[in-house]
Amino acid sequence: MKPSTNRMLTRIKSVYMFINEKGIVTTQQLVDEFGITPRTVQRDLNVLAYNDLVHSPSKGQWVTTDKKVKLSS
Repeated sequence: MKPSTNRMLTRIKSVYMFINEKGIVTTQQLVDEFGITPRTVQRDLNVLAYNDLVHSPSKGQWVTTDKKVKLSS
């Protein structure tokens, strides 16, 4: 796996775990927490939403779904 792909997957996993831990977060909280651009956050959230792991109950807010996830290192 390319190093850039590995970094992306690690970041997406971290974003998911952060949302899961906090309960509900805003896009801006993710930008601030991870030090990445709003566009990068949106791409990561799109991947998570496509896989039914997060959803947006209202504009700019995100929560995890009830889908079971096995997290590995």
